[in-house]
Amino acid sequence: MARYEHLPIYKAALDMAVHFERMVAGFPRYHKYTLGTELRDGSRAVLMQVVKANNASGAAARSAELVLLREQLDALLLALRLAKEVQALKSFAGYLHAVEQVGTVARQNEGWFRHTKAKA
Repeated sequence: MARYEHLPIYKAALDMAVHFERMVAGFPRYHKYTLGTELRDGSRAVLMQVVKANNASGAAARSAELVLLREQLDALLLALRLAKEVQALKSFAGYLHAVEQVGTVARQNEGWFRHTKAKA
């Protein structure tokens, strides 16, 4: 099993997951167990997908895992936008920070994907 703690994308995804955990803790009860659960589970899934991509054997397998990571990030952004629209978030600043963190992970994912495709 390859090490993954040193990867910048892993660190960014971990920071994102921690932020989502803290952000959801402030949700109203109605949204905490619906949208909040989706956001928390989605951020953890992104973290696990980074590990899976790092452990993939070969460029083709890694590319496939990175495409799945892209889809999970899109789903996470969609849930985050929905949370903003239904006013589950305490502040707009928290939303902006969360979107920036998802964007950071997405940019790193795209760079990793391009690098992997170039090797294949």
